[in-house]
Order: sequence, then structure tokens, then C-alpha cells
Amino acid sequence: MNDGKIKDLTEIMGKILDTVGEDREREGLLKTPARAAKAFGFLTKGYGEDINSVVNGAVFSTDNDDMVIVKDIELYSMCEHHLLPFFGKCHVAYIPKGKVIGLSKIARLVDVFSRRLQIQENLVRQIAETVMKYTSAEGVGVVIEAQHLCMMMRGVEKQNSVMTTSCMLGSFRDDGATRAEFLSLIGK
Repeated sequence: MNDGKIKDLTEIMGKILDTVGEDREREGLLKTPARAAKAFGFLTKGYGEDINSVVNGAVFSTDNDDMVIVKDIELYSMCEHHLLPFFGKCHVAYIPKGKVIGLSKIARLVDVFSRRLQIQENLVRQIAETVMKYTSAEGVGVVIEAQHLCMMMRGVEKQNSVMTTSCMLGSFRDDGATRAEFLSLIGK
């Protein structure tokens, strides 16, 4: 996020403090608007990231046609409805069809999309479709399990609730055995 946007966000964060009844001149809040602006910039840095640059050509030829799984990728995002965090883990699998993507690129793709204002139902699909686009895989499966502070801190205040979403493309959608293998290997 550029300096102009951070400056604008700093002003907005100060107005938020004023609006909720705080004294932004008290010692503990003197630099809070700037700190909060920088934090918000970091939490939404996915808007400034280009998927092609993230993948950076890390797609390689392979003869492997066995399932590739990267599980327990931690993710942190922000609910687009309340601007509150949600966090959890993401499991990504694909069956190569001549191409594999660099291992770290899968985790980076999860980060790019999760560092945008989101709903989990869209996040899971964005990740799956992007892996499919870059690998031309036979199939892709993505499962996200996350806890949402918009449900835990406010509203119904259910502390132990976990939302699970999935997106199955290609053979993961069409072949029950492939889907079952993936879910079994991630412990679901």
C-alpha cells in the first residue's frame, strides 16, 4: 500500500477513534491511527499482488499423475461484511496432467486471496480455480476450515464454531473415489 493510501487510512482511523468516544491525544492512542492504518494495509495486501508475479513461472513439466496435497496451510483473512478477521487452515490438492506448480506457490496463492476482504465461500473457489488455471490439472480440491470473529465476538457469540467450505473441480468433483481419497488424506 502506498504512502498516500496509508496517510488516508491514518486519518480515517483517527476519525474512528473520535467517533467511538476515545481521546486520540491520550498517551496510549497517540500513534494508534498510523499503526492501525499500517496493520490494515498489511491485512489487505492481497489487492496489490499480481498472481502471475506470485507464480513467477514456477510451473514445471512432470510425468507424475498421482495426487499432490499441501495441507494445513494457515490462513488469515478479513470478513467483507464486518471487517473482522477469520482464520484457519487450507488444504489444497491436485492431480497433475503434465505440469506441477512449485510447492511454496500454493501457500502464496492462499495468502494472496486471503489477504483481501473475503467471504470463505468465495476464497475456496478462487484458490481452486487459480491452481487449475496454472496447472491444467485433471482435478483440484480445496478445503478451508476457519473460525470467524464476526460470529465469535459479536452476533451469536459461538466460540467453538468452525466453518468448513470446499471446492472440487474436475476429477475431484466427478470421481467419488478421488474426492474420498483427498478427504481421507486430510483427515476429513
